[in-house]
Amino acid sequence: MLILKKRVIALTCALLLAGCGGDSNDSSEPAFTTKSALGEALFRDNNLSFNRTQSCATCHSPEHAFIDPRLNAGGEVSAVSRGDDAVSFGDRNAPTAMYAAFSPLFQFGTHARFNSQQPDYSGWLGGQFFDGRADDLQAQAAGPLVNSIEMAMPDKASVIDRVLANSDYVEAFTTIYGSAIFDDVDAAYDAVTDSIATFEKTDAFAPFSSKYDRSLRGEYTYDPLSKAAQGKALFFSQQFTACATCHQLNANSSKTETFTNYEYHNIGVPINTAARALNGAEAGAIDSGLLANNAVTDEAEKGKFKVPTLRNIAVTAPYMHNGVFRDLATVIKFYDHFLTDSNYAINPETGVAWADAEVSATISLTELQDGNKMDDADIDAMVCFLRTLTDERYEALIPDDGLICD
Repeated sequence: MLILKKRVIALTCALLLAGCGGDSNDSSEPAFTTKSALGEALFRDNNLSFNRTQSCATCHSPEHAFIDPRLNAGGEVSAVSRGDDAVSFGDRNAPTAMYAAFSPLFQFGTHARFNSQQPDYSGWLGGQFFDGRADDLQAQAAGPLVNSIEMAMPDKASVIDRVLANSDYVEAFTTIYGSAIFDDVDAAYDAVTDSIATFEKTDAFAPFSSKYDRSLRGEYTYDPLSKAAQGKALFFSQQFTACATCHQLNANSSKTETFTNYEYHNIGVPINTAARALNGAEAGAIDSGLLANNAVTDEAEKGKFKVPTLRNIAVTAPYMHNGVFRDLATVIKFYDHFLTDSNYAINPETGVAWADAEVSATISLTELQDGNKMDDADIDAMVCFLRTLTDERYEALIPDDGLICD
């Protein structure tokens, strides 16, 4: 603590001297005058990782719908992220950070379902991360900085030491959070995570600018004969699909629809053996999902993961909590294979039958076995509709695979 105080005193003196020096920079504006601007700088700052190689933006790139776009040895987007030490890999796919601010606090509760033949939901809801272990965005931001296989800073004090090395940060933190903010490491660390969370609540993360959103504002019209329109009808149908059971939060035409209702389910996702080979997990390792959350103790929750948003889903591959599937059509076929007489008994990415679920005892078969089986035309239609959930900034990232949707 004494070292931190000495560092603050030195930097404060430097700032005061610069202010009295009468040079051409005297009238310059502070680098960061708002929490969100400060949070954006921190979000992008590689210096906040131990080896100074990555930032929050490395695994949640603003240019790539806030996912990790780094490629693996095969030239594809990696299913799991490489850490600051360049050799460690995680076990879960880095989800998009877009629209994350809409997730409710982690809780056990109930909510209505829309366009679903299933009863209203009762169970765990919300939170951040796939297992909800962080209540909110600020708690989520606190994790990666000091995670040994992510940004790998040894402790909070080390993070604050890096902050103190930047005079612009010192000026901003003392102006926004008070002159005594660096007197206590925990308070300073809370200020770091609060500013990052504030940035994550800005429109950059939730522009609501997709074709779907524009259609609600009368700025875009789905051609009624297009594949996208057909897919939209399938998605919101109670009779033909069960998509909306888990991926619709509000009543139809809501302008703040996030396309997840933040439920937790085990949908039978298989182990990603390639990811496990990268991260060196022990043989027989199981991702317990929701049960890994310290607030959850019931074995019936094992293998369940938070339902992800479908916004920008067309540009945020690979898919599932472990990145095991690479193509959006594969994901839809995977869902379909739970239905009687499905046309999709074979995983198109492997050419063999779908691998067994990582956790088989808790699969949400009631939801998965609802709806009618699809054919190739239905799959194309669903992909086309999901592409219209891409925010305008990222439409150029939609795969150019020859599928005509409009």
